[in-house]
Amino acid sequence: RLWVTVLPIVGITFPAAVQAVLWYRYRLPFGAMLAVLGLLFGEWVNRYFNFWGWTYFPVNFVFPSQFVPGALVLDVILMLGNSMQLTAVIGGLAYGLLFYPGNWPVIAPLHVPVEYNGMVMTLAD
Repeated sequence: RLWVTVLPIVGITFPAAVQAVLWYRYRLPFGAMLAVLGLLFGEWVNRYFNFWGWTYFPVNFVFPSQFVPGALVLDVILMLGNSMQLTAVIGGLAYGLLFYPGNWPVIAPLHVPVEYNGMVMTLAD
């Protein structure tokens, strides 16, 4: 249950590094989105080959976390504010706060009641 708190903190370092390099060298404000889409592609390849390819585990139960809304906000704040400090403070806060709502559309279908061996539980348990 640490993915809500640990993963946004750990997951912001790679997009922030790519965003800083692309902004400093080329003034391109889409570094975070580029990094997140690369990470998302790698995660889907990992999920498909390791979970479905080896064990036939349902892929919809092992989806990768969605960082796209947070990366979009990071890039928009950098583009509009034109400041790395503003992006670090406001964008970093928004990145962490948008993590759970960004994942909720994928998690919501798994919170339905299911009866298993006489006990009622959700698929998320």
